[in-house]
Amino acid sequence: IFLALSPLPSTIYTSSISSFSPILTLSSLFYLHWPFLQNIYRNNYYKYMMKGFLILYYMSTLFLLFPNLAFGSHNYGEALSKSFLFYEAQRSGYLPHDQRVQWRGNSGLNDGKASGVDLVGGYYDAGDNVKFGLPMAFTVTMMSWSIIEYGKQMSESGELSNAIDAIKWGTDYLLKAHPEPHVLYGEVGDGTTDHYCWQRPEDMTTSRAAYRIDPSRPGSDLAGETAAAMAAASIVFRNNNPAYAEELLTHAYQLFEFADKYRGKYDSSITVAQKYYRSVSGYADELLWAAAWLYKASNKQYYLNYLGENGDALGGTGWSMTEFGWDVKYAGVQTLAAKFLMQGNADNHAAVFEKYQEKAENFMCACLGKGNQNIHKSPGGLIFRQRWNNMQFVTSASFLATVYSDYLASAGKSLKCASGPVSPPELLDFAKSQVDYLLGDNPRATSYMVGYGNNYPRQVHHRGSSIVSVKVDPTFVSCRGGYATWFNRKANDPNLLTGAIVGGPDAYDNFADQRDNYEQTEPATYNNAPLIGVLARLHGGQSEYSQLLPVAIPQPKPDPEQKVTPAPASDIAIEQKETTSWVREGKTYYRYSAIVTNKSSKTLKNLKLSVSQLYGSLWGLSKYGDSYMFPAWINSLPAGKSLEFVYIHTANSPAVVSVSSYTLD
Repeated sequence: IFLALSPLPSTIYTSSISSFSPILTLSSLFYLHWPFLQNIYRNNYYKYMMKGFLILYYMSTLFLLFPNLAFGSHNYGEALSKSFLFYEAQRSGYLPHDQRVQWRGNSGLNDGKASGVDLVGGYYDAGDNVKFGLPMAFTVTMMSWSIIEYGKQMSESGELSNAIDAIKWGTDYLLKAHPEPHVLYGEVGDGTTDHYCWQRPEDMTTSRAAYRIDPSRPGSDLAGETAAAMAAASIVFRNNNPAYAEELLTHAYQLFEFADKYRGKYDSSITVAQKYYRSVSGYADELLWAAAWLYKASNKQYYLNYLGENGDALGGTGWSMTEFGWDVKYAGVQTLAAKFLMQGNADNHAAVFEKYQEKAENFMCACLGKGNQNIHKSPGGLIFRQRWNNMQFVTSASFLATVYSDYLASAGKSLKCASGPVSPPELLDFAKSQVDYLLGDNPRATSYMVGYGNNYPRQVHHRGSSIVSVKVDPTFVSCRGGYATWFNRKANDPNLLTGAIVGGPDAYDNFADQRDNYEQTEPATYNNAPLIGVLARLHGGQSEYSQLLPVAIPQPKPDPEQKVTPAPASDIAIEQKETTSWVREGKTYYRYSAIVTNKSSKTLKNLKLSVSQLYGSLWGLSKYGDSYMFPAWINSLPAGKSLEFVYIHTANSPAVVSVSSYTLD
């Protein structure tokens, strides 16, 4: 195109081309060709073709002069691996001995203490140090859905164990946050005091107050999303940790009952969340979302009936959506309901589920630009919803398009859009185009995943990555001092936040890599969660099973087996004593201290304890399934040494603590 239409001698471009940058070259070409282009534009016949012509003209010129810049295939496996590293960088609490992101340290170790509950752990949501329950639960739900659909591909890529670990880090915290059937803690810390400071999590001096919902202060959206997260995660753990899966499902049942019985918006109860994670859509979508996941996890007719009987009243069959994310779940509900229908599970609710499917397909058509109400796209082809963290909608829409493409292919059907039928591969191509844009196939040739490719954001709006690691320089970083020393620093981050997906470009593909540009450079956990499924699907190629049939999630590759020693009483001693008690709201609480001593002459490893008749929270051990293990900060107990853990519960007698297994080295 360039050679044919250029009115200038080609020799003008062949001299010293290598000294030009692509941007400078294109700017020069535009200047040189402006009279030629004006003549074309003045001709009305060509006026309507001008926009497309300009794009073709300059893109072809760019690729002619710089053929090495042409977009190539991406290493989706590498991007998948790096996504899980981001979750390790977002961890709160005691970091495990196998932590791979070494610039992070322990943080938030007293979370929940002032409220008498253990809220240590979980994830920081984005670039701050607050633990927001609603987006964290959505993150867990979407990570779980990704594994449920594409666990086989993740296993083949060697990332399934990392994926399961990422989910469990979230669900362990969510279990702690639900100490009673009708009590759920939905936030630790608050955005106002946190945003006033710029500190790495290891130095936090901001408020760590805990906020909860209960029958007098309901939050159906928060409880519903947490129920969905636990139900979805229970499917992930069903084969490799059935006791843990059952525990998750039990909590999910309780939370759904709580959400449905005591209805209300969570941000009316936890008002400090309103400025940051306001529930604009209300709670109706989360009730349907939770019911869908509970049906999928339990196969109980009650939850299928709930979807069928409440679809109209709660908006699931009425709303055609153009977004899907931590706030608005309708498109996700509709996609799951469409799957149930294609599986033949709608029973006598088939007419209602057909309406769910119709709305699911409206969403897919809107993404493709082939519906009656389409999603806006940037000139470079990225779907665009809002200025702040638009990439969250890109990844979530790409995930729904990917799974729905596979559902349709498995059923031998096509998508019905206003402009005509769309084949499943075309829907998958849309998802791939969005992922490819994210990874660098865009007008800026910028990867919006930190650490992927050569050109990615270097000044991420993230406290931990922007401040020198506490392990490199343990000097305390003060609340306001962090802004002066680190936030305002016009230099690359000292710590690479590998795998983080930032907010991304604006509606015109523009992006400014600046730390204070939080709308574009701040990452979030819920950006990555849907993407891991799409990356696994693209990396694995065509699936070899029907996505409409039950899929058993593969076992993660096991560690080398270790010999487990029987537990003679002479090797380990456990002593418990009551240390204090108090009365709160008419209920008596008892605090117990338990000392575990290694009485053998060897090092004690792989300790597993059974704790029963515990009616409260426990600190100082890590819970794994139905057992308790060494805390994250130690992995062995030398001969003659002891460790202490404590618990608070409402019984005036100690819990029953016994040794399940261990090894001696």
